[in-house]
Amino acid sequence: MRTTDSAAAADFLALCRQLTALGEGGPGIEEVHASRGVAFGDFDNDGDLDILIMNQNEPPSLLRNDVSGDYHWLKVKLVGTKSNRSAIGATVVASYGGKKQAQAVMAQSSYLSVSDRRLHFGLGAAAAADLEIRWPNGARETIPQVAAGQLVTVQEGAGVVKRERL
Repeated sequence: MRTTDSAAAADFLALCRQLTALGEGGPGIEEVHASRGVAFGDFDNDGDLDILIMNQNEPPSLLRNDVSGDYHWLKVKLVGTKSNRSAIGATVVASYGGKKQAQAVMAQSSYLSVSDRRLHFGLGAAAAADLEIRWPNGARETIPQVAAGQLVTVQEGAGVVKRERL
């Protein structure tokens, strides 16, 4: 497990303990399971990340994030043409409101589980972001002012080829 995964798991565990202590964790957090893997993704396509926990000898637990609010998000799906088709190894940097977030497309994320290949950026109050893509073959692509609240599919060398409001 990478250091960032360990830190994220520790943060998640601390949050679960706080929610349980407050009685607000819900049955998915309060139940005891022998779990071995975790995957993150927007399973219900509502713009926030949900968590799927792989349990040993029983069905997985889906922790749906149903938080509402006025914050913005953007999802990016990459399709390689010169690089590998799944764009594994590509990095996207989203710049918005004086901040930057970087995420990489990975082939796996945890034991017995794979997170969503669509990259999810929480933009806060920003309504758009500039995207800089570094493809696995070394090519770079810039896409300015991509509006929030959508999934954009970016094809290597062609830019945005599809926009979906979810």
